[in-house]
Amino acid sequence: MEARKFHRAYGVYGVCVQDERLLVINKNGGPYINRLDLPGGSLEEKESLTIAMKREFLEETGLVIEIIKSIGIADFMISSDWKDWTVVHHIAVFYLVEQIGGNLVMPEQFEGQDSLCAEWVTEEEISVENASPLVLKAFEWLKTNDLGLDANYYDDWKVKKK
Repeated sequence: MEARKFHRAYGVYGVCVQDERLLVINKNGGPYINRLDLPGGSLEEKESLTIAMKREFLEETGLVIEIIKSIGIADFMISSDWKDWTVVHHIAVFYLVEQIGGNLVMPEQFEGQDSLCAEWVTEEEISVENASPLVLKAFEWLKTNDLGLDANYYDDWKVKKK
């Protein structure tokens, strides 16, 4: 029996809505590759949560944002074949954000950049087949104003490799 390998990821993610459409990125890496995901990601050394949120949003979308409020934290357990990991525990800090400047741009590609582009989507355009658990959770929050307390489990997550 093969041993399970565990990875924990932690990041900040922005929920930005205009005209009932959510801003998402086309993911170019990680277990959500080739799916839509929320703008955001990991913190750099000595970087606060809010500074990381603003930096990640600008890098991935071209938009300058204001953080309106902290929505909360959600976590996801994903069983997959991403890299050498068999289980990924993704802890996500969610913020409600608002665009205050900039325009959507094609992100500069550099090591660690995992956004190909950004786009606005409606809930009807989203499914578990084309979006990350974070996008699904963002739409859930927009309807209920609640992220819930329990982890979300994805026991048969398919990494959509190129």
